[in-house]
Amino acid sequence: MMQVIKNIFYLGKKEILSLCRDWLLMALIVYSFTVAIVVASNASTDFADAAIAVVDEDQSQLSQALSDAFMPPLFLPVQHIQRDDIDRTMDEGRYTFVVVFPVDLEKDVMAGMSPDIQVNVDATRMSQAFTGAGYVQQILATETQKFVRDNSGESMSPAASIVIRNRYNPNLYGSWFMALMQLANNIAMLAIILTGSALISEREKGTLEHLLVMPVTPFQIMASKIWSMMAVVMVAALAGLFLIVRLHLQIPLAGSYALFAAGMALYLFALTSLGIFLACMSQNMPQLGLLIILVLMPLEMLSGSSTPQESMPVWVQRVMQFAPTTHFVDITQGILFRGAGLEAMWKPFLKLGLIGAALFALSLSRFRKSVA
Repeated sequence: MMQVIKNIFYLGKKEILSLCRDWLLMALIVYSFTVAIVVASNASTDFADAAIAVVDEDQSQLSQALSDAFMPPLFLPVQHIQRDDIDRTMDEGRYTFVVVFPVDLEKDVMAGMSPDIQVNVDATRMSQAFTGAGYVQQILATETQKFVRDNSGESMSPAASIVIRNRYNPNLYGSWFMALMQLANNIAMLAIILTGSALISEREKGTLEHLLVMPVTPFQIMASKIWSMMAVVMVAALAGLFLIVRLHLQIPLAGSYALFAAGMALYLFALTSLGIFLACMSQNMPQLGLLIILVLMPLEMLSGSSTPQESMPVWVQRVMQFAPTTHFVDITQGILFRGAGLEAMWKPFLKLGLIGAALFALSLSRFRKSVA
């Protein structure tokens, strides 16, 4: 038994030394847990700095108050244009929103009428158009009610007071979510790439045949590649979590780092086993790259890291319960965002462990057939 452990350890050590000499893969690891996370964080979908213009045909106190309500950081400083300039400026892409205040707006509002305020939206800017239209409508309604209340002299109190409290992310910063999900996606990508490329590289160089004539078994060869690549990705991911996510981006992390590391270990065990399986199905590196694209893209897109699974078809939700990425996303969000403990996260841990064991058994069977 001790000899088996020694064989697995020294073979894994060989894999790590071989990886350290591959400057291209080392650069990919560093990039994935530094620059890629920062770029994903800065490319969040937060609504901010929307270009807006106003056509003020009323020139009243109400129209001025409504214009002044569109403030940074949601909107850029308001630009005043003429009605004849609406089509031209929107065709040129200068403004996402153009609000038109009609003549006698204040007079009609104070008379109890409901005048129409036209809002023109450039829907080609989907990231801002959908969310921004709601903000514009809310600002116009709120400021109009405030103006009527302040100038009518009547005490108007709402029937109910609504207080909204956002937990775990009070200011709704999309950059927090995007940074952690990018970290999770990069862990999956590197675990599969590094493990698969390690096996393909030995096959192409002929060193795999040398290992097979030595007193080592396919299980020992596979286990060595799995633990070594798990160690490399885990060290790099934890370094990215502390140095980039926590210190550089200053994203607060609520839960236990040790519990998250345990979940990551189970996740890496499943994905490195998957990497071995894909390498056994490939004859060379280009084939492995194509297989990784076909497998990794659906795993990441349907895992819940981009869109909540509740918004997906039921059959997709059921199928993705067999994917390790689904449960690791639950673990990441539950522990690092919500501060959940093992008593709340034991189900994703159990499912991830079972999936990892199944993938390991499947990969070992395929690996033994491929070297037979």
